Amino acid sequence: MGETQPKGTGGRSAQLAHTGLRHGWTTGACATAASSAAYAALLGGDFPDPVTITLPKGQTPSFALAVEELTAAGAGPATAMAGVVKDAGDDPDVTHGALVRATVRVLPAGSGVVFRAGPGVGTVTRPGLPLDVGEPAINPVPRQMIREHLARVAEAYRGSGSTADVEVEISVDHGEEIARSTWNPRLGILGGLSILGTTGIVVPYSCSAWIDSIRRGVDVARAAGRRHVAGCTGSTSEKVAVALHHLPEDALLDMGDFAGAVLKYIRRHPVDRLTICGGFAKLSKLAAGHLDLHSARSQVDKGFLAELARQGGADEALAAAVAEANTGLATLQLCAAAGVPLGDLVAATARDASLAVLRGAPVAVDVICIDRAGLVVGRAEPHGPSTT
Repeated sequence: MGETQPKGTGGRSAQLAHTGLRHGWTTGACATAASSAAYAALLGGDFPDPVTITLPKGQTPSFALAVEELTAAGAGPATAMAGVVKDAGDDPDVTHGALVRATVRVLPAGSGVVFRAGPGVGTVTRPGLPLDVGEPAINPVPRQMIREHLARVAEAYRGSGSTADVEVEISVDHGEEIARSTWNPRLGILGGLSILGTTGIVVPYSCSAWIDSIRRGVDVARAAGRRHVAGCTGSTSEKVAVALHHLPEDALLDMGDFAGAVLKYIRRHPVDRLTICGGFAKLSKLAAGHLDLHSARSQVDKGFLAELARQGGADEALAAAVAEANTGLATLQLCAAAGVPLGDLVAATARDASLAVLRGAPVAVDVICIDRAGLVVGRAEPHGPSTT
């Protein structure tokens, strides 16, 4: 099919460069920067501005502070507040321009980092999310990023081995109002927004630009002689696909929400094998026949999942519980507790739906479903014309 392409001409990063769109920063990255600056001011008396953080993949962006306030200890403990304006780049993100604030106060030794939801940040009120009921809607990766950066600040000001024992209150100006334009109220996250992000980077999605980048990714993979490619919904699923199949960078397609774009282009420009890897909830939409997996254009159909659960041996009580579950993750947890392989059923049905779109093209398809932590929760082995 041609000579191997130079490194960097294929894969996720090349797709983003090809769109010409500017990336942005997640609310989690903004909250980390604000928390780090506030804690540094609390320990050292001055706010670093700009404040630089390290993202999970090693990038080191700097953030200008939009607001800052240091309150001396009086009747209560001293506090420091810093705020960063979220820049979502060219992504049509409802939180673009929102002011994300972090207020930090010292706690007794051994307390660790305690998170609080300030004004504009929601609280979890229903099960099925990666946080316990009653917790601030600050997702696990942002929490870890904040903890790591506060630990670095503690060591910088107090020496090696020092720990951060602080309360961190994250707030978002007008966050409760902005959250009405999101799925938070339906998911039981009340009072405001969620603090999100797994990489710290907002990847911009223009439908036409991103679909064009998918096509270019397929072309590059074929030109490099790749016979096996993976369409992944995000960076976590990409890591899983690489770990399981040892695929090179130029065999990776950043599918995002555009499953249909991958399948239709590969139907016309086939490869021997296509792995589809993504979150359980997103791939349940593909299993139900949706080709656009964006939350604004398709939703998880719990009734459909209940029927799949019945096929896997669920009784009517479990099927009813699945149909009424809060989230896709909750349906998976209910079935796992009862020994019903809902993840495998979704993967197999998504594979069959993909093969239907391929319309007999000589491509074998396998599907991998993962949870938010990147653990495999469902798999369907390769099937299609090239395996029969």
